Amino acid sequence: MTTETTDVHGDPAAGVAGGDYDLFGEEFVRDPAPYWRRFRARECPVAHSELYGGSWLPTRYADVVAAARDWETFTSSRGVSVVRVPQNEESPLAVGGAPPITADPPLHSWTRKLLLPAMSPQAVESYEPRTRALCRRLLEGFRGRGRADAAADYAQQIPVRIIGFLLGVPEERSDEFVGWVRSILEFANDLPRRQKAIDELVAFLRDQIEERRADPGDDLLSLFLATEVDGEPMPEELIIGEAALTLVAGTDTTWSAIGSSLLHLATHPGDRRRMVSDPEVWPLAIEEFLRFYSPVTMARIATRDAEVGGCPVAAGDRVLMAFPAANRDEEVFERADEFIIDRARNRHLAFGVGIHRCAGSNLARMELTVALEEWLRAIPEFELEDPGRVTWAGGQVRGPRSVPVVFPTAGSGISPTPTT
Repeated sequence: MTTETTDVHGDPAAGVAGGDYDLFGEEFVRDPAPYWRRFRARECPVAHSELYGGSWLPTRYADVVAAARDWETFTSSRGVSVVRVPQNEESPLAVGGAPPITADPPLHSWTRKLLLPAMSPQAVESYEPRTRALCRRLLEGFRGRGRADAAADYAQQIPVRIIGFLLGVPEERSDEFVGWVRSILEFANDLPRRQKAIDELVAFLRDQIEERRADPGDDLLSLFLATEVDGEPMPEELIIGEAALTLVAGTDTTWSAIGSSLLHLATHPGDRRRMVSDPEVWPLAIEEFLRFYSPVTMARIATRDAEVGGCPVAAGDRVLMAFPAANRDEEVFERADEFIIDRARNRHLAFGVGIHRCAGSNLARMELTVALEEWLRAIPEFELEDPGRVTWAGGQVRGPRSVPVVFPTAGSGISPTPTT
C-alpha cells in the first residue's frame, strides 16, 4: 500500500518587523515550517525576536532538548508564557504560580506527583468510556446536517469536558472554560482580555474550592484540599494554580491536536481511508499527527548568561522551547516536512522533554485516538467545505479554530468530491 505524504514548500519573507518571527503573525501561524527550515539553514539556527518582550527561538532538535533538560539554567519558575506579561501581584497565580509547570524542584516534584495517579494508564483507561460516549453525543448533534465545524463543534468540546470531569466541575460551564482558555493562551498579547479571563477563572476556582471544603468529592480539587505539605494544608494559592494549570494545559493543547488531525484527514483522503481500512496503522498515525502538528511552545527564563545552540543569551532572556520546530529537524526525522502516516521511527517532542514533560500525555493520546475513531466511524468520508474559512490560532498553542467540513448523509445529496 502506498503512503500519502504532505510536503511543505516555499520560503517566508526575510523577516518581520521586530526580528525573525512573530508568534502571532498571520503568516507564521498559518505555516511556521518554512521559517524553522530557514533558521536551521543559517550559521546560527537560533532565531530572535524583539516582539512581546523579546525571545530566542532554537529550532534544532538537539538544542531544544538540551535547553529543556537544563532546568537550572533555563527556569520555569519565572513564568512559561511566550510573551512577557505584567503580573497582578495580588492574584493567586502570581503568588503561587501554576505548578508544576511554573515550578522547579522541589516544588515541581511534589506538585507533579499529585497529578500522576489521575493521569496514569490505568486511570486514563477508566475515562475512555466517558470520552467515547461524549464523542458520540457530539457527533449525533450534527451528523444528520451534512456539515459541521470539526474544530468548534467537535474538537474544542472534548478535552474541556473531560478535564472538567476530573476537576469535578459542572459540564454546563464548558463554554466558559473554552472562553477562558482561549483568552489566556490564544490572546495572550491582548493583556486586558487575558487578565479578565484569569480573574474570572480564579474567582470560579475559589467558589469550587469552598464547595469542596463543605462537600468533598472524588475529584482533583478535593484531592488538593486533602493534601498536606510539611504537616500543613496545601496553600490555597497552590491549589488554584494547579487547578488552573490542569484546565488550561489540558484543554487547548489536546483540542488543537484533534482539530489539526481532522483538518489533515479532510484534505488527505488517502490517509483518511487508510485509517478507516487498516487498524494496524493507528498507533503510528497518532504519533505522526502529534509530531507533524505539535501544538505547544513553552518558554523558559535564563538564570545566567549562557548559550543555546552556540548563540549567547543573557540572564533574564526568554528562550522558547520550540518543540514543534524540533519535530521538523531533518537531522532527526527523515523527510521531516512530510506527513508519513506509517512513520516507524518517531521520537517526537510533542509532549516536551525533561522534568516538565507533559504529565497528561496518556490522557491526551487517549482523547485524540478516541476522538478520531468515533469521527471516522460515524463520518468516514468528509472534506473541507471552504478552505478559505479555515482559521488558526498561534502563540503558546498553535491549532485550527475553525475547520468547516461537509459529508454525505442519507438522502442529503451532499457528497464530498474525492481529491488526489
